[in-house]
Amino acid sequence: MIPQAAGGALGTGGNYYHYFGYVTGGAFELSTAVGWFAANGSKIYLRPPVGTPRSVLLQVDKFFNPAPILPEMDLNKAFRILPVIDILKKIGVPPSDFEDFVSHEPGDPWWNELGYIQDIDHFDVPALHISSWCDLCVAETLYLFNLFQKNSESALARENQFVIISPTIHCRYEQATAQTISGERNVGNAQFDFWGTYLRWFDYWLKGIENKVTDMPKVQIYTIGKNEWQAEEDWPLPRTQYTTYYLHSDGLANSRFGTGMLSTKKPGSEPSDQFIYDPRTPVPTVGGSVGLNIAARFVPPGYYDQSELETRHDVLVHTTPVLKQGVEVTGPLDVVLYVSSSARDTDFAAKLVDVFPDGTAYNVQDGILRARYRKGFDKKVWMEPGKVYEVKIDLHAISICFGPGHRIRLEISSSNFPRYDRNLNTGGNNYDETKWAIAENKIHHSKKYPSHIILPIIK
Repeated sequence: MIPQAAGGALGTGGNYYHYFGYVTGGAFELSTAVGWFAANGSKIYLRPPVGTPRSVLLQVDKFFNPAPILPEMDLNKAFRILPVIDILKKIGVPPSDFEDFVSHEPGDPWWNELGYIQDIDHFDVPALHISSWCDLCVAETLYLFNLFQKNSESALARENQFVIISPTIHCRYEQATAQTISGERNVGNAQFDFWGTYLRWFDYWLKGIENKVTDMPKVQIYTIGKNEWQAEEDWPLPRTQYTTYYLHSDGLANSRFGTGMLSTKKPGSEPSDQFIYDPRTPVPTVGGSVGLNIAARFVPPGYYDQSELETRHDVLVHTTPVLKQGVEVTGPLDVVLYVSSSARDTDFAAKLVDVFPDGTAYNVQDGILRARYRKGFDKKVWMEPGKVYEVKIDLHAISICFGPGHRIRLEISSSNFPRYDRNLNTGGNNYDETKWAIAENKIHHSKKYPSHIILPIIK
C-alpha cells in the first residue's frame, strides 16, 4: 500500500494521541477540524441506487454533486464562537462527528473503538509512506514507518517499508515544480517522480514485474535550505548529534525587540520571562501545518514571515547570534520549558523559526501542550500559582539547513489561534465554556530551571 499523509491513523501509539490529526499536545486542531467536518464530514449524503452501472454514473456525473452545498460563512468569525462544541451547529452545516471529536479527552477509551493505531498493533504489508514537512502528521508518519518495521509479522513486510518526505503543504507532493513555493517560501526544486514511483511500486507488488523499485533508499527526505533530496536508510539518522540550545534573557524577552537569546551555553542566575495570555486576543496563526480544506482560505498553510507576530508582548523571542556556518537540523524536535502560571491550566506553544539575513523570519515547525496533560494524556493535573512545572512540547520533525548569515529562533507563547482552540484558563472542559480567565505565565531559564530546545544536528 501507499499511505499518503496517513499519520492521522495513529492514536495512542508513540504517546501521540493525535486522532485523525485533530488533537495535538492535548489541544484541538480547531481550524482544520472546522473546515474538514463542515465540507467533508457530513453524516448524511445522497448516493445512486445500488447496482447502478458505472457507464450510467459517468453519464450523469456532471449533473450531480454528492458534496453538501454549504452556506456562505466567514470562518474567521466562526472560529471565535463559544462554546466551541456549537460552532458547526451555529454556522448551519450538515450533521457531523465534530461534536464527538472536540468533546472527548485524549485518554478517553472512546477513541480506541474507532480503530486508531496503537503500539501493540501488528502489520504484514509492504508500505510506501508519503508525507511532507508542512503536513499535520509528518512526525506520526515517520513513527509509523518505524512501527511497521518493528511490528511486522513477516520479513517481507519488515524489509519493505519506505518513506518519502517532501517540503510541500498537505497532499501537494506531486505538484512540486523547479521553483516550489510552500506558503511564501521558495524551497527550490522539490520535484520527485512520485507518479512513476507509485506505478512501479504497484507493478512490482501486484503484477510481479521486476523493476527494482525496492532498491530505492528506505528514507528519502527533502532538506529545506539546502533545497535537495537526501537518501538515508534509517530515521532518525544514526549520525544525529542532539544538541541543547538554552533560553537566556534578563527577563525582557518579550517580542523580537527584547533581550531573548538562544545558545548552547547553560544559563546561570537569570530572571524569568513573563507575559499575559488573554484568550480574547490570542496570538494569531500565520502559516504552519494546517490542513488543506475550505479553512485554508482563512488560515493558509505553509511557511510565512513571522516578523509581525514577533512584535507582540505575549510572544517571547529567543534568537542565536548570526551563524557563521550553516547548521543542518534533521530529525525530531523537542522543547522543554519550566513554567509557572496564575491559572489552574493554560497552554504553552513553541515555534522554531529560520531568520534570514534581511530579517524575514519563516516558521519551521510549531507545537503546543495543554499543561493539564504534562504528566500524560490519560490523566489531568492542575497547576498551583507560584509553583514551577516542567512541560515538554513536541515540535514534530524537520529537515532544514539554517544557512550562513541566518539565525535560529524560538518563539514561546500560550496560543496559536485558530490552528489550536483557545485554552480558556479555567481548568474546565474548554469545549463547552463561554467564559475565560486571563493567565499570567512565566518561563524560567536558570541553572535550576534550564528551559531549552533540543536540535538534531547533522554534521
